[in-house]
Amino acid sequence: METLLLNPEDVDENADMAEIIVAVEEAFAAYEAGRVQMPAKSYIDLPKYDGDFRSMPAYMDAGEWDAAGIKWVNVHTDNPDEYDLPTVMGTMIYSNPRNAFPLAVMDGTSLTRKRTGAAAAVATDHLAVEHASSLGIVGAGVQSYTQLEAIGIVRDIETVIVADKREDAIERFVARFGDEFDVRGGSIAEAASCDVLSTVTPVESPIVDAADLGERTHVNAMGADAPRKNELAIDVVTDAKLVIDDYEQCTHSGEINVPWSEGTLTDDDLYGELGEIVAGKREGRTPEDGVTVFDSTGLAIQDVAAAHVVYERAKEDGEGTPYGLVDARVR
Repeated sequence: METLLLNPEDVDENADMAEIIVAVEEAFAAYEAGRVQMPAKSYIDLPKYDGDFRSMPAYMDAGEWDAAGIKWVNVHTDNPDEYDLPTVMGTMIYSNPRNAFPLAVMDGTSLTRKRTGAAAAVATDHLAVEHASSLGIVGAGVQSYTQLEAIGIVRDIETVIVADKREDAIERFVARFGDEFDVRGGSIAEAASCDVLSTVTPVESPIVDAADLGERTHVNAMGADAPRKNELAIDVVTDAKLVIDDYEQCTHSGEINVPWSEGTLTDDDLYGELGEIVAGKREGRTPEDGVTVFDSTGLAIQDVAAAHVVYERAKEDGEGTPYGLVDARVR
């Protein structure tokens, strides 16, 4: 038996975004149904290097298929400037839960970007107004690209406003999507006034105020994934219909972690988890809703779901590099 090695090009080619959105939605449904084993992320904090490592193992049973895997991922904020490396890099091991054989080892960096975009798309599909046609993005880094790619599948996006303090990052984003959308750079307030807003920054002080948002804007808060990170002003989350991906992770390291630790946000402020909405146990957007917020920390089951799509497509198309990774002889 051989393990399939999938490099970034293999992952990108086989990560069909529409399929990943479906798989990630199935992951949320399995989570709500209790068909998931997903220990909390474990962190190795490296302040010496202004970074950390996280391990993210999971098993999920989607009904028609099940899978297991683990992602080893970092966040090193100095990487782009000092080492010409991404801030976030990951390696995914995708395994057969029946016999534990590692079916694939793949680039987890591309996988993370894809599944993060897919998670935002699932939330947008359930929480944004149906006729949403404008998307604001705060932060023009690598995550912004898959936000547009994925959300553009679930809503008919026409206008895109991207805000970033780096003009060159905005120019690259506009150059990439200018032929597909009416896309331009703008202020944070302009981006926040759109029908849908995705924030994908690593900031530790709020940059989006409630006054910036439209009356019925849906916000995907994607940037906060560690304690102290915080993109949205407190009145944004307290006044909105607030949906989270996971209670333990969000209160520890999601968008709500700062006001939660200060006691200004409590259980009473939480509408529910996205899995409950996907499973039909809670309503998504209703006609009475104004601003909605999805607090996404990123779940290991999303990685497993995305890896499932990539592996199955690559195997079917004969792509990737088969490799004798482990000694599978029985002595």
